[in-house]
Amino acid sequence: MTTVPRETSPSRPSRGTAVPARRGVAPPGLARRRSYPQVEPGAAALVDVAVVPVRAAATVGEALRQVRARDAGLAAAGDRWVTRQDLARAAHLGLDGLRADALARPLPVVDARASEVTVRRHLAAGAALVVVRGRRGPAGAVAAAGAMAPPSLGARFAGRLSETARHALGAAARVAAEIGARAYVAGGTVRDALIARGARRDLDVVVEGDGLALARALAAALGPGAVVVEHARFLTASVTVESLGRIDVATARAERYERPGALPRVVPATIGEDLARRDFSVNAMAVDLACGVFALLDPFGGRADAARRRLRVLHPLSFVEDPTRIFRAARYAARLGFAIDAWTARAQQLALRLGPYPALSGQRLLAEIDLILGDAEPAAALRRLGAGGVFRLLDPRYRFGPATAERLDRLPARLARGREQGLRVAPAEVAVLALLADQPREVAAAALARLGFTGEPRARLEHALEAGAATAQALAGAARPSARAALLRGRSDVELAWIALVGGPAAQAAVAWFQASARDARPTLGGDDVVGLGVPRGAAVTGVLAALRDGRLDGALGSREDEAGFVRDWVQAHDAGRED
Repeated sequence: MTTVPRETSPSRPSRGTAVPARRGVAPPGLARRRSYPQVEPGAAALVDVAVVPVRAAATVGEALRQVRARDAGLAAAGDRWVTRQDLARAAHLGLDGLRADALARPLPVVDARASEVTVRRHLAAGAALVVVRGRRGPAGAVAAAGAMAPPSLGARFAGRLSETARHALGAAARVAAEIGARAYVAGGTVRDALIARGARRDLDVVVEGDGLALARALAAALGPGAVVVEHARFLTASVTVESLGRIDVATARAERYERPGALPRVVPATIGEDLARRDFSVNAMAVDLACGVFALLDPFGGRADAARRRLRVLHPLSFVEDPTRIFRAARYAARLGFAIDAWTARAQQLALRLGPYPALSGQRLLAEIDLILGDAEPAAALRRLGAGGVFRLLDPRYRFGPATAERLDRLPARLARGREQGLRVAPAEVAVLALLADQPREVAAAALARLGFTGEPRARLEHALEAGAATAQALAGAARPSARAALLRGRSDVELAWIALVGGPAAQAAVAWFQASARDARPTLGGDDVVGLGVPRGAAVTGVLAALRDGRLDGALGSREDEAGFVRDWVQAHDAGRED
């Protein structure tokens, strides 16, 4: 074996001896250090999207032609930025004549010398593009965020799920792997975990692959108590387990809207496309169940918006494509205590300005009102909608005033009280009455038609609107119990609930008393009994029984003997009158 001799320096100093360094010469015994310049290309070098200036008043059609002619991805209308994708979406919806700057996005703008890190941070926070400004104006924009590993939520996410939820999601991941799919938990489950809102009972699972097949396999894995309901048209299913709740399983899908307000066409897609079709950035997040570390997919900056407690749409035509998202925005804002950001508010006003929406069914609007009434803060959500002019979707002439707002404040408590009293009402019908009571008759009629009310349900609501306030006022002046009962007898449950809502304490007390004591009040004597005492058959029997009932309500008749005496007196008076 050859031994390589160790190099030594004849002048090597002893340990602890300092050696002065000379300029350009490394200290003895130490390797020469070399420094290399750090290459920082700057934002200008990252530009991959061309920007085309268009006139400030350019229409969608005009701006789209210009960006296509220059193969650009962004139009600059003055100091406002409109993406080619948004222009194409507007043109597809038939909005070529709309001013292009109505679709402007609040994009971050950086100097051409800004660092790559600055640009990447903007993109990671959910910016669609980052505009790079040079000396003579915009040099272009940056769209590609590059390969960035998604952050892991790890134990933080798992700790905010119940044990049964973790078990269900683990089963979903295993089943997905077995059938060659990939499963994600998405939407509200992720949002609520990030804002520490507590464990959700229901879970939302999105599948790249066959979601319906995964739902069936998941139900089998969770045991015999699991029930599957499939909605093949929408590529969704729900798995219900008593100990867990409902697991909504959806095939990852993309949506295409053919007309404003219409239901979209749905096709299977990737998880990225699925998140891009959603309503707000805080609902457009997903957690990968296959990776084992709960990696967060957040392409639109939902995590930052959740931290700031704000709602932000994903594109400027979100509410035009689906106006029911306006109702969802109010519901989420009220329940979560989130603010609607300024750009989202402008997008909402654009949608209201472009209405009405013939393709939007009244049943969908009514369903959104019903969801609000079943949520945590219905009065706040409905007031927000009213103040924002959203109920003009029911009729352009609709006007929201203080009296309507005041009734909406009392609506949740009145509905709860009605349930306690046994009133069987559809909450949305009472809410519609509260919204329409102050409107002119023709506006109320148009709104009822817009919401899809026809036939008996519409007649019932129209009668409540016409007579409710007058009945409540009459109740306040009714001295005898039988008179109050006469005012309320024969009315539907929704009319009773409305009278209690629109009336004061006297009307509320009267409805409560009527439900508890008077609605089913009957005399002790029946028809055969009064006939046996001499009342002639026919209308007279009905009249005598009604008088007996009223006498019991007023306290004048307290026993069967009292009723029999009343009937004998009636027969005697009737016979005397007939002789005369």
